[in-house]
Amino acid sequence: MCQHRDVHTPVRAEVVVDLDAIRHNVGLLVDRAAATGAATMIAVKADGYGHGAIPVARAAVEAGATWLGACSLAEAVALREAGLTVPILAWLDLLDTDRAPGIAAGIDVAASSVAELRVLADAADRAGRPARVHLKIDTGMTRHGCPPAEWPALVTAAAQRAGAVEVVAVWSHLACADEPGHKSVDEQAERFDVGYRQAVDAGLTPIRHLANAAATLTRPDLHFDLVRPGIACYGLNPVDVDVDLRPAMTFRSAVASTKRVPAGESVGYGRTWTAHTDTTLALVPVGYADGVPRALSGRFDVWLAGRRRPAVGRVSMDQIVIDCGDDDIAAGTEVVLFGPGTRGEPTAREWADILGTIDYEIVTNMSRPRVARHYIGDKAVSDNPAGNSAVGNSAARDSPVGNSAAVDQAAGRRAAGDSTR
Repeated sequence: MCQHRDVHTPVRAEVVVDLDAIRHNVGLLVDRAAATGAATMIAVKADGYGHGAIPVARAAVEAGATWLGACSLAEAVALREAGLTVPILAWLDLLDTDRAPGIAAGIDVAASSVAELRVLADAADRAGRPARVHLKIDTGMTRHGCPPAEWPALVTAAAQRAGAVEVVAVWSHLACADEPGHKSVDEQAERFDVGYRQAVDAGLTPIRHLANAAATLTRPDLHFDLVRPGIACYGLNPVDVDVDLRPAMTFRSAVASTKRVPAGESVGYGRTWTAHTDTTLALVPVGYADGVPRALSGRFDVWLAGRRRPAVGRVSMDQIVIDCGDDDIAAGTEVVLFGPGTRGEPTAREWADILGTIDYEIVTNMSRPRVARHYIGDKAVSDNPAGNSAVGNSAARDSPVGNSAAVDQAAGRRAAGDSTR
């Protein structure tokens, strides 16, 4: 169900995605790549890192991206069915996945073995058109990719299947580009160059792509023909360098109820927190089912009524409790769990640092059935799961999200408005 409303409307659990921030970030990345003559592929795998693959993809193309990247063929076909016409690469599926529908839809596919190339050639025959293939070499990450010892056989086989296979690119992935100066980056670049030259010697004429977001920002010498930034598109910086990236996601809820409790009362399972003085507690109806990790229990703040306030007790499946001291907090008041940080609210990076993980994991984990998506920015639409209704009627205060004057007023959801979760 699509909702068109002000972002201050109380909701149970919602991520607000700023498509103007997406456009800004993509524009910055496109400019970095264009300075070296490279095109830009934006990765929108995993439902656009939790932001919604199709709205993000549209915003990215509007901002100058000329390629899109997905992990699975199903993700890529959904983009194509939504009307996105730019080249789309799908790079990882099981060997027995039927590739013919994707090839017929004009999806580029990856191969990292002779066996996979054979599967693609067979699928191309059934699709009635050549498979556009990106040959992936493992240059040192030791995940997906053809081992160097098997690479000559792969490029030779690709050259021999010229009728069924069109080799578009040779590519690889960097393991430590987010650690500028790490020696492995140059080692991988050298191995990549060797693999590229072997492909050319086999009679292929591929483009090259190697740079992820970190290398796009820090290694212009590795841009080659195409860069593949992911996390930076969403405003999260993978490297410790000053770049004007704008986080696009805000996670918010609202106060369901408040209660005044005396000193000595404890909160939640295990009674892990006890009030030292009389205080007001606010109940917020989100929990680990909605993307608040239980491991954050007793370790995080929220933004509520113009200031940070601590979450106390354990994070439950469906609720958290906020210590509001002596402040009078109304039911329905907005609660921001994380956002861009522009007003002092917590950020996804802050959660990641507390948990000893990366902000990629935090935002990607927000693709959840009970968490609605609301888009702000030009041509924005909203996605509201069933049952995720407002939890109060009071206008929320001090929102770091901003007013959604630009929210699209079209009636109902576009046929291809948001990807399924």
